[in-house]
Amino acid sequence: MSPITHLLASWVVAAKTTTNPRDCRLVTLAGVLPDADGLGFFVDMVRNSIKNTDDFHLYQNFHHWYLHGIFGALVVSGILTAFGSQRWRVFLLCLLTFHLHLLCDLLGSRGPTPGDLWPIYYFGPLTQRWVIFWHHQWRLDGWQNMLITVVLVFWALWMASKRNDSVVGVFNRRADRAFLQQLKKWRAAVFREKSPPSPNGPPA
Repeated sequence: MSPITHLLASWVVAAKTTTNPRDCRLVTLAGVLPDADGLGFFVDMVRNSIKNTDDFHLYQNFHHWYLHGIFGALVVSGILTAFGSQRWRVFLLCLLTFHLHLLCDLLGSRGPTPGDLWPIYYFGPLTQRWVIFWHHQWRLDGWQNMLITVVLVFWALWMASKRNDSVVGVFNRRADRAFLQQLKKWRAAVFREKSPPSPNGPPA
């Protein structure tokens, strides 16, 4: 699935299970950082465009190999836990959102053709012996992913409108405060529009 979908799903889980903004951010990041092994995509794009060729494949070679298994889960969760407040709780929740990322990729990361599946090398990069496939994996740009993302967007907005933080706070607290102020204004406006008229009529 796309990084945005992973971000929203991880934040919803983190917001429901953590008790402070710091731990919420860390648990959310654990659900996004597995895709760090796919940053070679940008190197491929730049280098291949400069050389006008298509023989550089860092993304294909390393994505889902270094950080999409138990090795990546332990490394990412361990590093993030060092910055947490409730460390054991953060560690376990980081493992949860990390594996949620793997599950989402297993379900919906296929390429344009039915055989273009993205496997999970759960013990990579140590060994290729245990590879997890799902032959019914849907396309990365399939309607299933789009529907899940839309649902998560509205769910995250609804939660944020009732909280003192949102998914924006994962990246910047000041931007988060500005976003929350605007979001609460929108919510108040919607509720006023939907509220029934007073039985005594408008105030004099």
